[in-house]
Amino acid sequence: MPKSKIFERYISALLEGKKFKTLKDIYSHMEPFDIAQHFDSMPQREVLLLFRILPKDLAAETFVEMDPELQEMLIKGFSDKELSEIVNELYIDDMVDLVEEMPANVVARILKNSSAETRTLINDILKYPEHSAGSIMTTEFISLHPEMTVADAIRRIRERGTDSETIDTCYVVDNKRHLIGYITIRTIILAKDTDIIGDLMDRDVISVSTTVDQETAADMFAKYDLTVLPVVDKEERLVGIVTVDDAIDIIQEETTEDIEKMAAITPSERPYLKESVLNIWKSRIPWLLILMISATFTGIIISSYESALKSYVILTAYIPMLMDTGGNSGSQASVTIIRGLSLHELEFRDLPRIVWKEILVALLCGITVAVVNFAKLMLFDNVGIYVAATVCITLILTVFVAKVIGCSLPLFAKKIGFDPAVMASPFITTIVDAISLFIYFRISRQILGF
Repeated sequence: MPKSKIFERYISALLEGKKFKTLKDIYSHMEPFDIAQHFDSMPQREVLLLFRILPKDLAAETFVEMDPELQEMLIKGFSDKELSEIVNELYIDDMVDLVEEMPANVVARILKNSSAETRTLINDILKYPEHSAGSIMTTEFISLHPEMTVADAIRRIRERGTDSETIDTCYVVDNKRHLIGYITIRTIILAKDTDIIGDLMDRDVISVSTTVDQETAADMFAKYDLTVLPVVDKEERLVGIVTVDDAIDIIQEETTEDIEKMAAITPSERPYLKESVLNIWKSRIPWLLILMISATFTGIIISSYESALKSYVILTAYIPMLMDTGGNSGSQASVTIIRGLSLHELEFRDLPRIVWKEILVALLCGITVAVVNFAKLMLFDNVGIYVAATVCITLILTVFVAKVIGCSLPLFAKKIGFDPAVMASPFITTIVDAISLFIYFRISRQILGF
């Protein structure tokens, strides 16, 4: 029996025996994420009881890690007092996420049991564009003034640090809240009490605007080795911060979304096992229908050369190989370019260099597969030299065209505002299939003379 099942049965036995102190001790030594994962596999009637056993701080941290469905179930089971205790322990960015994911009736109850200040902050953040830095930031941070002494700064950190999401980095603002620098807690602790913050702070501060795309903001963490990123408004006033844990979540979400788009699937925010069969069908069927309809061009090309295929039936045997090679070649190029675009390593102005490089790669790859295939055709398939030449020349041209298309389409998609991930394997493969067949039959007509 898996250890997880044994643990679940052990917890259920303790709960049935009302060993609440033992349960509290067990959970107190677990991480919030692990507790949330454990609760997800437990019966819902037990989850509510177990959640009430958790210490207040641990309960709030665990609640944030739970799936929306489990959060909704708990909220419906909470009394107003319990709900108020939980929501008042959450950071503002977590509260915003909760409000965005819950049904309207649940949101109304959450806001009813929140403080007036919290409701105001939530409403302010919800006004920012979806998927922007402003929509994911938290307003709970520590700001200092340049004229403060280190002793003043430490006193302020002690007063407000409990309600701040991080104190590792403190931002320095002027009287109008304009961001003018930052200082780390390490610098503060190692300085003298009488030192002035303005003399110790670093003025080269990296920040983003509230309207910047969240993916751009998340990428800056890796680019500049940040743990926290300040967010400013149009007047350069500090309004919030984005922390590294939020950045990691965004990167994970964006990567998952790109992978799903590259596989011709409409992205979903729910885990696979939590998604219904009907919703999975809805996310996949539109693309399958589009690709199926576009693939009819392949059938039209084959039908138009039906008489030629009757004369040279052997040509039919190599159609799958040519189409697969072309599709794979295009996919290699497209995936490489899409990844480069997502990492901001490539831009549209790089198109000439990219195409030239892919042309050289295509020639090397095409000639290599053609030489190997020619040997196979002559030694093992025992076809005539003209048929072998037809297939191998088609291979070279197909690889060439596929790689040029594969590297170009994502860049053009990005240029006109589409997600480059859409131009991945299924879409490019469909285009290349039709082109490879057209090339195949044109070369066949020239060499074989039908």
